[in-house]
Amino acid sequence: MGKYKNIAVLMGGWSAEREVSLASGKACAAGLEAAGYSVTPIDATPQLAPVLEELGPDAVFNALHGRWGEDGCVQGILEVLRIPYSHSGVLASALAMHKERAKDIFRQHKIPVARAKLADARTIAKGDIMDPPYVIKPVTEGSSVGIHIIHSPGDLKTIELGDEYGQWMVERYVHGRELTCAVMGETALGVIDIVPATKFYDYEAKYAPGGSRHILPAEIPDDVYRKVQAWSLTAHRALGCRGISRADFRYDDRRGGTGELIILEVNTQPGMTETSLVPELAAHAGHSFDELVGWIIEDASCER
Repeated sequence: MGKYKNIAVLMGGWSAEREVSLASGKACAAGLEAAGYSVTPIDATPQLAPVLEELGPDAVFNALHGRWGEDGCVQGILEVLRIPYSHSGVLASALAMHKERAKDIFRQHKIPVARAKLADARTIAKGDIMDPPYVIKPVTEGSSVGIHIIHSPGDLKTIELGDEYGQWMVERYVHGRELTCAVMGETALGVIDIVPATKFYDYEAKYAPGGSRHILPAEIPDDVYRKVQAWSLTAHRALGCRGISRADFRYDDRRGGTGELIILEVNTQPGMTETSLVPELAAHAGHSFDELVGWIIEDASCER
């Protein structure tokens, strides 16, 4: 244990990723307690500020996922309260959470991305605005919430897009493998090849036991492995991320495929559940779960 002793762990919240955040938060709280910290779990609500003011923790471990908790909103509250907090700051969180703004940053730093357009649900429902195959996803959600893959024109008629997510991103579908790499401070960790039990690495595949198989280290060419690590670190720095982040990629290594490698997004507060990728990557690098959460909280600060 270092400079902080009394830790508030923010979890739950009111986003579409509430249940995953509760699981992450409980695991992180247990890990911090095992590491010797005094921990207070908080199920975050919009009335979070007075709760934190009354509690007066030394630092906050932010285990929230999705909108409001991961997009700069809660980070702004913590900056105003001057409570040191984990993970990325206001601007980096907001940029990473908005998939199109993040793509702008990636392009500037020569990291390849898939072509995409933004549209509302009504415009998308009128007909294909991009040649299939393509992916439809909320522009400011994570964990594959609300995502659809359109393989042929007829597929669009089988889905119904609600208005609860606001703008949607229509993105060219990239065939191949799902790769991911975490950055811890200024170090890119290993690369995992995610093999979902179903055809797509959706919400269920990410969080249900047995939903996916993780190959670590990924069995890909050495130059591709190093490129994923290098681009993960570049993306982390370019967005201004702090602490832990995780970058997701698609790699088309099919026979007769394009061979392209593209970045999908950077997660500034990646999951910390039993099936999560970051704890697995950290363990592969020699860090126990308790050591990982201890490192994250000791990295906490304001003005991130």
